[in-house]
Amino acid sequence: LVINKPKGLVVHPAAGHQDDTLVNGLLYAMGDDLSGINGELRPGIVHRIDKDTSGLLVIAKNDFAHNILSEGLKTHSIDREYMAVAIGNFREDSGTVNKPIDRNPKDRKKMAVVAGGREAITHYTVEERFGQYTLLRVKLETGRTHQIRVHMSSIGHPLLGDEVYGGKSNLKIHLDGQTLHAYRLALTHPRTNELMTFESPLPEYFEKILEKLRRL
Repeated sequence: LVINKPKGLVVHPAAGHQDDTLVNGLLYAMGDDLSGINGELRPGIVHRIDKDTSGLLVIAKNDFAHNILSEGLKTHSIDREYMAVAIGNFREDSGTVNKPIDRNPKDRKKMAVVAGGREAITHYTVEERFGQYTLLRVKLETGRTHQIRVHMSSIGHPLLGDEVYGGKSNLKIHLDGQTLHAYRLALTHPRTNELMTFESPLPEYFEKILEKLRRL
C-alpha cells in the first residue's frame, strides 16, 4: 500500500500515544493482511514520517514485500522527495548536507548531528524564494529519524514551524509543527519489478502557508 498521511497523524503506537494512529487504522482496514516483521506495534511499517509531516509512505502487506522494500531503503533504490519551507535565504540554489545523526546526548528525545553517529545525507534544491523564507525540494539519500529537520537546522535553516529544532517563527499563521510534506515516492514493485512513482499534491495547509509567504 502507499498511504498519503495527513499532518497530525502518528504512524504507530508508542509510549503516551496508543490509539488513533495510522497503524490502528491499518489494522481495522486490513486485519491480518500486513507484514509482521516489525512486530505487533508496527505491522506493515517499512519506514515512518513524523506526526506533523504529511505525505507518502509505503506499507508492506506481507513479509516478502517488507524485506525487499527494506533492502531498497538501505541501497537507496527507493526515491523519497519532500517539499519543505526553511527559514532564511539560501546562498546557493542547491546543496548537500552530509553529517552523521544520532540521539542528542543532552536530550534523548531529540536527534542531533553527532560525531560517530549514523551516516545521513540530504540533498536540497531551492524551488522558490520569499526573502526570509525558502521553499525547498529535498531528496533523502538515507532515512534517519528527523533527518531533514536536523540537517536543515544544522546549516542554520531550520524548517518553518519546527520549534523542536529552532524553527519558531513570528509569522501570524497557525503552523502546528514543521512545514514538511513527503510529495514523491518512487519504488520497484517487490513482485512484478515494475517501477512505480507516486506523487501527492501539496495539502491545503501547505498551500496556505505559501500564499502567505508570497504576500510578504
